[in-house]
Amino acid sequence: MSTIRTVHGRQIFDSRGRPTVEVDVVLDSGTVARASVPSGASTGTHEAHELRDGNPSVFGGLGVTAAVDNVNGEIAAALRGCDVDDQRAIDERLRDLDGTPGLSRLGANAVLGASLAVCRASAGDSGQPLYRRIAQLAGVGEPVLPMPMVNILSGGLHAGRGMDVQDFLAVPIAATSALEAIQLTSRVRAAAASLCSARGLPTLLADEGGLSPGCRTADEALELITESIEAAGLQPGADIAIAIDVAATSLYDSKAGDYRLRRQERRLSTAEMIDMVSSWVDRFAIVSIEDPLDEDDWAGWQILTQRLGHRVRLIGDDLFTTNSQRLAEGITRGVANGVLVKVNQNGTLTGTLDVVAQARAAGYAPVVSARSGETEDDFLADLAVGTAAGQIKIGSVRNSERLAKYNQLVRIAEDPTLGFRNLPKLALSADGGR
Repeated sequence: MSTIRTVHGRQIFDSRGRPTVEVDVVLDSGTVARASVPSGASTGTHEAHELRDGNPSVFGGLGVTAAVDNVNGEIAAALRGCDVDDQRAIDERLRDLDGTPGLSRLGANAVLGASLAVCRASAGDSGQPLYRRIAQLAGVGEPVLPMPMVNILSGGLHAGRGMDVQDFLAVPIAATSALEAIQLTSRVRAAAASLCSARGLPTLLADEGGLSPGCRTADEALELITESIEAAGLQPGADIAIAIDVAATSLYDSKAGDYRLRRQERRLSTAEMIDMVSSWVDRFAIVSIEDPLDEDDWAGWQILTQRLGHRVRLIGDDLFTTNSQRLAEGITRGVANGVLVKVNQNGTLTGTLDVVAQARAAGYAPVVSARSGETEDDFLADLAVGTAAGQIKIGSVRNSERLAKYNQLVRIAEDPTLGFRNLPKLALSADGGR
């Protein structure tokens, strides 16, 4: 048994150049491990609390020195001498130390950095690959390489609202390996860039590396990504399917009780949003839709799930925020059929693993996801493999903070005992939904 000797935090910078927390854990055996914490732009109200300094004259109020001080003070003192292999006890100690439901006192960014670094230290100390250690903690007998969902076109809060809908992604359903999946989606992204350039559309990059062409409607974006698939020499619905992240909470006007599509200068009711999303599924090769309605529109989600849940994955992100209570309510109400899994929404590793297990037990598909503000920490790749989640959403095949995770998947894929998870065949029409 190795114990924790020191825990040390520092302020570093994420992919948007904003401060975030990094934590080092040193064991009495001499093992050293490090983890850093991502941050989102499109965030749900019910996420664990990210502690920021709030001083507008320093990094616009986004500094994390208070969270770092909490790592170097209370957290370091509480974890000193703990058995590094007892992840659950350590995470429970961290939650108890904070004492608030959303980790608002110490900061979820402080707590999570320590939690992830402890897991990596335990894996390193025992000579295990990180994904094997995570599989042990998750009770997973057979880790699996996940199917990636890759950003091609982006808007919403990831691209200065250049489009109302946040992301249009390619899902390489014909792939039989992680490397082939990356290769196929790279072809689609390159074709999309060429088409945008030829049509005089912007090819600026969004936060997660997707292209931001500023399509006025979602239909235009769906036509563009479909044409990009075909221009890459691939077939929509057979080789590449489409996933959408609507991020509808960011479109919802709580005072008016409707959804504002600024680019179209339209306002839609819940019923009209459901009709619009359903029309996309009827006409395009869509297999997954994330957050098509507001995070608290439970009644609307129920109607949408009854209408489309047998045809596509309906993924709750802001709806569930990797929170077991929110997910339990969704299961009880029969809402959605998948959950986006983001470690910083939850605040600890074991809390996140519990949500994955809860989702799987209820027949909900877990999708392990990065954030728009990422670091070059590749923990996420091991998390997706170790939990056998089956799907991962990293971002586009651009930018080092994204490629660090794709590259880790490529390394992990050298393990000959691992299988590759393809998606179950959903109810696409013979022509790929068109």
